[in-house]
Amino acid sequence: MAIDIMLSDFFQRALTGGILIGITAPLIGIFLVLRRLSMIGDTLAHVTIAGVALGFLIEVYPLGTGLVFAVLASFAIEKLRKAYKSYAELSIAIIMSGGVALASLFFTLGMGYNTDVMSYLFGSIYTLDTQDLYVVGAVTLVVVVVILLFFKEFFLLSFEEDAASVNGLPVRLLNMLITVLTALVISTAIKIVGALLVSALLTIPVAISLLIARSFKSSVILSVVISEIAVIIGLVIAGIWNLAPGATIVLLLIALLILTMAGKKGFSI
Repeated sequence: MAIDIMLSDFFQRALTGGILIGITAPLIGIFLVLRRLSMIGDTLAHVTIAGVALGFLIEVYPLGTGLVFAVLASFAIEKLRKAYKSYAELSIAIIMSGGVALASLFFTLGMGYNTDVMSYLFGSIYTLDTQDLYVVGAVTLVVVVVILLFFKEFFLLSFEEDAASVNGLPVRLLNMLITVLTALVISTAIKIVGALLVSALLTIPVAISLLIARSFKSSVILSVVISEIAVIIGLVIAGIWNLAPGATIVLLLIALLILTMAGKKGFSI
């Protein structure tokens, strides 16, 4: 029975989508964590849900409208961060409020599709279709290529933005690039783990890797490996025991974090 489930087309699509997001989420997440912007994931997730709700309302590809909303929100966040340099977290709070308000409005206007939107709130990885995989695959390719091209610049920006500016790096452009990449990852990840859990995939693998990695590069690699382990094992467990896949993946990540913290404490004694 378990083998039949794992060999089925829907599970193979789910596994492919999960593996792709398992690469991109921690790749972006590590730069967000180091820049103390972990909450941007929740903000863009709420905005994406508003875009998804609008997509259902006007009968346009929901993941596409969600992606557009997330990218537009990323531009708005960067604009507000520049306007409130000493209170950068205000930009996140303002955009999150707007995203929640728009989502509520679109929910009210389209009561009939609330059930469909709920799948984006809590994740619906088993409903991924070929079009969704193409979108996730394209985003993964873009994220990996951009990070490989600008790895050193993002590294310097994450640890010392002023030094990056003094060295002549285009700080504003790099900040915008990271935020837009985050928007792309989150807008494609919400159908896999859900808007309410997407931040976990961005931050928890990074949190685990930072506990055990000895260098920045190794922490990047470890965070991706940890993310993939959680995604693959989580999907298998969820498929066998008929559990919510997004929740299973996140709870597995939390368990790995607890075990890592306990092990590190034990080793230090």
